[in-house]
Amino acid sequence: MRIQPVLLGALGALALSACSQQQEVAAAPPPPPGAVPGSVAADRDGDGIIDGYYTSDGIYHPNYAPPPPPPPPAPTRLGERG
Repeated sequence: MRIQPVLLGALGALALSACSQQQEVAAAPPPPPGAVPGSVAADRDGDGIIDGYYTSDGIYHPNYAPPPPPPPPAPTRLGERG
C-alpha cells in the first residue's frame, strides 16, 4: 500500500485549511418593540394578546377587527293597531 500519496494529500489539505478565512456572519438586528421572539407577531401593549404583526421590512400592521353592527332600533311605544 502506498502511504506516501495519502500522506501527501493529507498534508496538503492541512496546509490549505490553515489559509482559509472564516466569514463573519452579521448578527440579526434587534426585534422591533413588542415583537414576539421567533415569530412575526407583535404584542405592543404587553398584555399577552397578539395585537398585530411585523412584515419583513419592519413595518407594524395592527390586527383590525371591524366594529360590531349597530343595535336594532328600539320598538315604538305606540304598538300596532289591529
